Amino acid sequence: MSFWDRLFGGRSESAQNRQRLDYLNEALVLERQGDYDAAVTSYRLALRERPDDLKILQNMAIALSRIGRLEEAVRAYRKALDLDPTLSGAHYGLAFLLQKRGDNVGAIKHLNAFLARPPKGPDAERWVAHAQATIDQLRAPTDGTAPAAGE
Repeated sequence: MSFWDRLFGGRSESAQNRQRLDYLNEALVLERQGDYDAAVTSYRLALRERPDDLKILQNMAIALSRIGRLEEAVRAYRKALDLDPTLSGAHYGLAFLLQKRGDNVGAIKHLNAFLARPPKGPDAERWVAHAQATIDQLRAPTDGTAPAAGE
């Protein structure tokens, strides 16, 4: 931005960067307050500026899941995975959305991808155990028949 634009009320580049970050921070605050619809709006605004931001895509998918907009959440997770196929959090979230849809084969595929590159940190063991238990449950025959091929 030129000197004249700043002089006559235009925003500086650093002010524009702060505004972009504010959309993400605003969305996070709105989520903490339980206003997921408004958080999704803020995430969409943040994505206008940074359409390939993995953090925004994953957080938006979580918010969409919480308000029952599952198909949109699936699309957000899939877009994140298109950008980074190793994104364990997106695999984890997508797996459980697919399970809700009844797509157990897809859920197992994404849980296995999650387990191939599990997160690190104090809660990681809990998420890994949950993913493995879910795979075991999905593979276990419930009606006396063998699991379908590929499971």
